[in-house]
Amino acid sequence: MPKSLGLILIAMLVLGLGGFGVTNFSGNVRKIGSVGGADMPVDGYARALQNEIRAIEAQVGQPVSFVQAQAMGLPQRVLSQMVVSAALENEAATLGISVGDQQLAEELNNIQAFHGPDGKLDRVAYAAALDNIGLTEREFEEQLRGESAATLLQGAVLAGTRLPDTYIDTLIDYAAERRAFTWAELGAEALTTGLPVPTDAELTTWYEANIDRFTLPETKQITYAWLTPDMIVDTVEVDEQSLRDAYAEREAEFNMPERRLVERLVFGDQAQAQAAADRLAAGETTFEALVEERGLTLSDTDMGDVTRADLDGAADAVFAAEVGDIAGPAPTGLGPALFRLNAVLPAQETTFEEAQPVLRDALALDRARRVIDGMAQSLDDELAAGATLEELAQDSDLQLGQIGWSAETAEGIASYEAFREAAQALTADDYPQIGQLGDGGIFAMRLEEIRDPAPQPFEDVRDAVEQGWEQQARTDALLEQAQSLAEQMRGGASFEDLGLTARAETGLSRNAQPSDLPAGLVAQAFTLEPGAIASLPGAGSAFVLRLDQVIAPDRSSDEVQTLRQIFGDQAAADIAQDLFQALSSDIQQRAGVVIDQQVINAVHANFQ
Repeated sequence: MPKSLGLILIAMLVLGLGGFGVTNFSGNVRKIGSVGGADMPVDGYARALQNEIRAIEAQVGQPVSFVQAQAMGLPQRVLSQMVVSAALENEAATLGISVGDQQLAEELNNIQAFHGPDGKLDRVAYAAALDNIGLTEREFEEQLRGESAATLLQGAVLAGTRLPDTYIDTLIDYAAERRAFTWAELGAEALTTGLPVPTDAELTTWYEANIDRFTLPETKQITYAWLTPDMIVDTVEVDEQSLRDAYAEREAEFNMPERRLVERLVFGDQAQAQAAADRLAAGETTFEALVEERGLTLSDTDMGDVTRADLDGAADAVFAAEVGDIAGPAPTGLGPALFRLNAVLPAQETTFEEAQPVLRDALALDRARRVIDGMAQSLDDELAAGATLEELAQDSDLQLGQIGWSAETAEGIASYEAFREAAQALTADDYPQIGQLGDGGIFAMRLEEIRDPAPQPFEDVRDAVEQGWEQQARTDALLEQAQSLAEQMRGGASFEDLGLTARAETGLSRNAQPSDLPAGLVAQAFTLEPGAIASLPGAGSAFVLRLDQVIAPDRSSDEVQTLRQIFGDQAAADIAQDLFQALSSDIQQRAGVVIDQQVINAVHANFQ
């Protein structure tokens, strides 16, 4: 729904002046139709349609053909907007609503296309602009006056729509009310009777009743060939010099000096630092309290693991301390500081011989990746030339495999995101080509067939059926016990009297779902009245729930005031929209809508 119908005409005019080259249809045919006595200009329709197409092109960043525009429904959208505009113009005229010359002049002054160099309305520019779009001054001013009157009518319909407080309060109560309730769970240990052993007939009946749980999704049967660095890492040779070079590059990683885990609290001067140290020694305060006094947190003081070189002048004091001691005051680049020692990390020394296995694995994997990368292009060329996956697997290190893939498959090669994306898009028309896996591996695939969703045979899933039947039987038995306990509680028994471990929820909203709260409890609580007791099933368990209190929203809170504003604005906007649509439909029915499809077709022909 347009915010200002007058802006539609202005927008069409400005675009018409932009050099888009819309053909002028103002010969003998001047309109595409009418609503009552309000005409819909053919030029206006052409320009509005072109405006919509240009807007879509700006969004997608590429040209949009008229066939594509038709597929998007743009002509229908423009025609619908023009019918609504014409309907309001006709109704305004029928009611005698119009705008005066002064307002018309103000609107003309606001159209920048009519401005001269001084930024004001220029008669020459005005006349030239109208001539460019095939309108006389009188025709344009009549259209603008009609649009303005229609805008007044539209504003009268939309303005002042306000819903009663009772309506908004009802919405707020629904959204912001909370429930306080107490509940207890009956698990498998609460069963007072054993579960029966199911017969084959019972299992078959349960299997058929829950067949969706045992139905395989649509599955693509895919043949693939793949190669990963791990598959060939054992065949890659790594010479000793390369290993020694790698060890030298990573020496700092393999040989680490003694380190300390410390926290540092810096002071402005030596006197402050010494005073704090004295208070600590006298037991008058703690390191945590000193940190808090400075407006800091322990994370602000944490230095992590540091070496002697990291501590400068404080190294001797810190490295002489025991775990838990507070050293200092000692000098730092930021000022005197106290250090709390949290852990001692001994020096770590790894010889070349000890590091060799790690270095060999890393270098071998890296070289395996480079070997595979060097193979990828030639393998892709062979596939493009007509080689099959089977031939590539026979002549190279590629390994052949098959998989029944669905969106739920995530094992083996399907654990790679690149494979899953390719499998999702794979069609029978695709020929195999080399794709990259995330770890430096490669793959290619071929679709053999697509299998429709189908139930798994009972014998293949018998164990899962038995587990499902048992869980359902346990749930049913526990629910029966829960119903009995709920009935006793209605007679006056408490959770404690019945040996139930109760948990209290002090106030949860309708949409709350804490991670430790079983699903369904909150929804059930919102169906009860205070004091009511209910039982409900879980998954192999059951629950007893008592609603303790309905907590009304605090209408003075910021949260509720925000909800009031949101609900009020949204509801008013929805009702205004409905009123506007109802008015537009009523006007069209009373005034009658005439559409000249031949003229519209002629306009469309100029876009093709």
